[in-house]
Amino acid sequence: MLGCFLGGGCCPLVCLLALLLPLVSLSHLNQHGPRSDGARDRPKLLLVSFDGFRWDYIDRVPTPNFHRIIYEGVTVERVESAYITKTFPNHYSLVTGLYAETHGIVANEMYDPALNRSFSMETDSIYESRWWEEAVPLWVTIQKAGGRSGAAMWPGSDVKIHGMFPNKYLPYNASVSFEARVERIIEWFSAPKDAAVDFGVLYWEEPDESGHNLGPQNSLMDVVIAGIDEKLGFLMNELKKAGLYEKVNLIVTSDHGMAQLSPDKIIELDEYVSRDLYTWVDKSPVVGILPKEGKFDEVYSKLADANPNMMVYKKEDIPEHFHYQHNIRIMPILIESKEGWTVVQNRTAPFMLGNHGYDNTLRSMQPVFVARGPAIRQNYVKTSMRSVDLYPLMCHILAIPPLPNNGSLSNVQDLLSLEPTPSTAPSIPPRANGYSYAPVVGSFIGVVMVLGFLMVYIRQVTLKQLPSLKHRSREMSQPLLQEDLHL
Repeated sequence: MLGCFLGGGCCPLVCLLALLLPLVSLSHLNQHGPRSDGARDRPKLLLVSFDGFRWDYIDRVPTPNFHRIIYEGVTVERVESAYITKTFPNHYSLVTGLYAETHGIVANEMYDPALNRSFSMETDSIYESRWWEEAVPLWVTIQKAGGRSGAAMWPGSDVKIHGMFPNKYLPYNASVSFEARVERIIEWFSAPKDAAVDFGVLYWEEPDESGHNLGPQNSLMDVVIAGIDEKLGFLMNELKKAGLYEKVNLIVTSDHGMAQLSPDKIIELDEYVSRDLYTWVDKSPVVGILPKEGKFDEVYSKLADANPNMMVYKKEDIPEHFHYQHNIRIMPILIESKEGWTVVQNRTAPFMLGNHGYDNTLRSMQPVFVARGPAIRQNYVKTSMRSVDLYPLMCHILAIPPLPNNGSLSNVQDLLSLEPTPSTAPSIPPRANGYSYAPVVGSFIGVVMVLGFLMVYIRQVTLKQLPSLKHRSREMSQPLLQEDLHL
């Protein structure tokens, strides 16, 4: 460029434009090129649980909305829930990717000998943070990664865990309708960009309640199942009306299945051991037994072979595949009744026609699983997965790093779209208005180049007007100019 001036054959105006071009280019790049605050929107995910919705309910009666999701997305034929197959343990496993022995919510009713306190889903003890803080739910993880979450009645979501509630949440109230819960979730997802949630969880009590009262084999359950499909249709239509249907990844599943019971299949513990020797923890079909001090051997020996329709385990002998040994809240003796059987202290206890909690490998204990959305593969049927695998899958969809968990993304990688999704965001979003040094650097370079041009131009004019300098050789001039410009 320096030769342009020294050669005398180039118009100074053209050279000036050439020198100013880098400044213009830098300014243009800063305005229209990659920016730290120009990241694409974070992916969106809504997880829905219909409590107690067994895997085979969708083929029992017409369920067009479930099947629409399957056609547009995926279904998994066999989902192994966490043991024990109860509501609170499994809902916490879904959002932590951990087995109950690790996340600490080992049952709906628990006793912690270290705290000397009891937990029950029917009391306010569920709102005590200490019960939940052996794990970190996904709504806390995404908030720590810079995202936002919303929860509508999900077990544990109205508890302050590790110092956080979800950004938006509804305190549990069974009288709030499904439609009202959906409307609130839609409102949260539809909020202005800085306030909209990225991850939502939505819980509904049915068909679990009806399954307990009627039994899954009762023909009246057909109406209940059809009603759940209609509620799913309502959710889908609301997503469409809000312009979210093609943006939000939707996963619909459950915590467990349901088994049929019979009044002819009851085990009464009072027939085998005095209740003065132990404390009863949790309810059928899996009961924790806490022997009174010094009574362990007596209680175990009386129960071990008492009835062929129940298994009695010492804590250390609970089968490893249950992942249900290593927590202080798991009692020293565990009773598990066989499928369809109920264990009680005596027949004065309330009786249900349907129940869950049994061995998680039983087909009757396995839940439904369907999903669709921009990150989900289309029209695909997968044979099996574990419920703990859902957590790493959700973290992948949300583009956040998972915490240590018992799941495996590789086990469910095939559920993901074969094409990269357009809504991929970094785990921690860049600052919205981050300061850039590009304008300063560009301006500085431009000023230096303009000043350099002026110096050269004035020099050239001076040389032309002074005859005594006309015969000065280029070899003498060039080094001096280079030195002045620090080239």
